[in-house]
Amino acid sequence: MSDFGLIGVSKEIQAVRSIIAQVAPSDISVLIHGESGSGKEVVARAIHHQSFRRNHQIVSINCAAIPEGIFESELFGHKKGSFTNASENRKGYFEMANGGTLFLDEIADMPLLMQVKLLRAIETREFMPVGADTVSKTDIRIIAATNKNLENEVANKRFREDFYYRLKSVIIDLPPLRKRKDDIPLLIKHFLDEYEESNKVNGYRFTDRVMEIFMEYNWPGNVRELRSVVRTAVAMSRSSLISEEVLAGLIKLEKKQDSRFLPVSTGKTSEEMERDFLLRALFEIKRDILEIQRLLEEMRNQKHEAVQQSRNGGGVITIQEAERDAIVTALRTSGGNKRKAAKLLNISPRTLYRKIEEYHIDEELWTA
Repeated sequence: MSDFGLIGVSKEIQAVRSIIAQVAPSDISVLIHGESGSGKEVVARAIHHQSFRRNHQIVSINCAAIPEGIFESELFGHKKGSFTNASENRKGYFEMANGGTLFLDEIADMPLLMQVKLLRAIETREFMPVGADTVSKTDIRIIAATNKNLENEVANKRFREDFYYRLKSVIIDLPPLRKRKDDIPLLIKHFLDEYEESNKVNGYRFTDRVMEIFMEYNWPGNVRELRSVVRTAVAMSRSSLISEEVLAGLIKLEKKQDSRFLPVSTGKTSEEMERDFLLRALFEIKRDILEIQRLLEEMRNQKHEAVQQSRNGGGVITIQEAERDAIVTALRTSGGNKRKAAKLLNISPRTLYRKIEEYHIDEELWTA
C-alpha cells in the first residue's frame, strides 16, 4: 500500500498516514522527527500533495549542506552587486516556494542567527533579499525535519526555544525500519519494480533465504539503505534469482546470540546453572553427531546401490553423479544452509558454491 511514496502496511506507518490525512488540508507547520534514511522527505511530500498547495511546488533544502556564510542568500535571495560574485539577481528558496511548501530538512543544523531571521519571515510572511532595500512577500507552508531531539538542542542552547515552539505545532514521529519490518517485503517489491522500470529489465526476485536475511537485519540506514542494497544486489547478480552470496559486503549480519549461554533467572546456584548449560550443549553436540552419522550412512547406501546397479548390468553411476547427489542430500539435510551443508560434507563453503554452480544444482532440488 502506497500513498505518494509512503509504502507500508504496518500499524506504525498506518498511524503516520492518519496524522498526514488530518494535517494536510490545513496550513499548520509540521515537524517530522526520524532517523536518517527513514523517509522524512517522503512524509513531507505526502503532506504537500494532499494539501490545497498541491498545484504549486514543494522546495526542499538540506540545512546541513548550506555553508553558514551564504545561508541568508540561499533562503531569501540576493540582488546583483550585493556581495562579491553576486553578478545577477537571484531568487531564494522563499520566493521559489511561493504558493507552495518549503521543506527544511535537518533543521537542527541551521545557524542560530538564521533561526532568528527565518522565524521572523515565517511569522510576517515577509523577507528581504540580501542587498535589497524593500521587503518581499511570500505565501508558503513550512514543514521541517530533523533526526535530533530538538528539546535537548534547546536545553543545550544549540536551538532557539521560540523557533522550536513555532515549528512544533504538529510533530510526526517516523519510526525506523527496524520497528516496522512488516513493510520490508512491500518496500523490496517497490524498489525492484523501480529498478526494472528505469533499467528496462524484468523478472528479478530474491530467494527465500535472502528475504529471511532482509527481515533479520537491523537496517541502521533505514529505508535508504534497503533501497541501496536492493538496487546493488540486482545490478551485481548474474541470475534473475538473487541469492545470498550477492549480499556479501552489502550488509553485515550480527551473529545471533546462542540462547544456551544467556544468563537467566532460575533461582539456581552458579554451579547448577553451569552444569545445566554444559548438559544442554552436550545434548546438542550429540544431536549434530547423530545427524552427520545419518548423512554418512545415507551416502554409503547410495554408493552401495550404485555398485549393485553396475554388477547387475544396470547403468553405472559416475563419481560426479555420486558427488552431486551427496551435495543435494546435504543441502536438504541442512535446510538449504550452505555453510552447514559444507560442514557436513567436510568441504569449504567456497568449494560447495563452486560445485553447486559446476553441477547446475538448482534450489528446487533441495527444497523439493
